[in-house]
Amino acid sequence: MRILVLNGPNLNLLGNRQPEVYGSESLEDLDRAVTGWGQTLGIEVSSVQANSEAALIDAIHNSSDDGIVINPGAFSHTSRAIADALASVARPTVEVHISNIKDRENWRAESMIAEVADYTIYGRGFDGYRAALRFLVNRATVGYQKISYGPHPEQYGHYRDGEGSLAILIHGGIW
Repeated sequence: MRILVLNGPNLNLLGNRQPEVYGSESLEDLDRAVTGWGQTLGIEVSSVQANSEAALIDAIHNSSDDGIVINPGAFSHTSRAIADALASVARPTVEVHISNIKDRENWRAESMIAEVADYTIYGRGFDGYRAALRFLVNRATVGYQKISYGPHPEQYGHYRDGEGSLAILIHGGIW
């Protein structure tokens, strides 16, 4: 299994940019951690960081990977083009944000990417990327259905058939 990890604008400045929000570790530290988590899960991970919307869209279009983890940065809140690109390639996708976008400025609370992502993780620091990888591995192993139960993109659950009469519903959003 191969996973593409995309990091959007300004994430190249991790470790220097607002360490009180994003922490003191660098993008290189994140890439090393994600690669290591991938190895532990038995998957191959490749990472791309781009500050331009076009470069991220090209990476999505050119991907032949089995899934995508994307931290689109501020493009989450503005880019219909990235959301359309993700929808058009029909790959399992997890949106990740290092900070808790719900506890920051109001404009950060809404994500256009969440509308097309299979799962959104925010506010868990670098560990959100590990959770995203696990989600994609589990999704490939045990299928599920994404079920919406309200109008907001975060009002969904993951339904998996279990053995016999067992059913599992996991609520989306931040845990």
